[in-house]
Amino acid sequence: MADECFRHPRLAAVHDALDADRGDLEPYLAMAGEFGARSALDIGCGTGVFALLLAGRGLEVVGVDPAAASLDVARAKPGAARVRWMEGDAASLPPLRTDLVTMTANVAQAIAGPQEWRNTLLGAYRALRPGGHLVFETRDPARRAWEEWDREHTHRVVEVPGTGAVESWCRVLHVNGPLVTFRWTYVFAADGEELTSDSTLRFRDRTEVAADLAGAGFELREVRGAPDREGRELVFVARRP
Repeated sequence: MADECFRHPRLAAVHDALDADRGDLEPYLAMAGEFGARSALDIGCGTGVFALLLAGRGLEVVGVDPAAASLDVARAKPGAARVRWMEGDAASLPPLRTDLVTMTANVAQAIAGPQEWRNTLLGAYRALRPGGHLVFETRDPARRAWEEWDREHTHRVVEVPGTGAVESWCRVLHVNGPLVTFRWTYVFAADGEELTSDSTLRFRDRTEVAADLAGAGFELREVRGAPDREGRELVFVARRP
């Protein structure tokens, strides 16, 4: 099930405004070109930002996400008709033979359950043609990013066109081994409504991810860094043999 920040219509509607800087997607666009991809599947596509960027480059794109409210936002955007939007997860996809599968914005970490994660990797494998690539990122657990997920580091107020000011901040609820649970709070100045969204992320190290990929049948080709978050992210590039 998607987190409240993605499935609540009011929160989905302001998601892009609260996460406006998407420079993190540029390396993924570059890799689509690097691998000569003509088709792509974006797992956890959310409000469709990356799927639409890929479609704008001429790729045939499928975007899948479990959050109907986020998909409603995606479908209302210019150019949305160029993308095939699907509600669900990677395990529920029809047969595809795509060149590239992506999980951006730490979507991989949001798939916290071991079986759900395995099903996602197997779904990605089935969706790819032989020789196709899976690319995704995860935060390096050694950097302990959650230690800055508090009000002091995350509080901000964003003026959203047509909505007004939205105040937001984050705090960690608990850490249990590789699982970090945290809560975002959102306050809408227009009427004072306060909404919260709880999330749990799994922090996997390089060895764990490599084993998971091998178990799903992938060849791990490379682990890169994220140019915009030097030393903080691990970007995995795997290939279906």
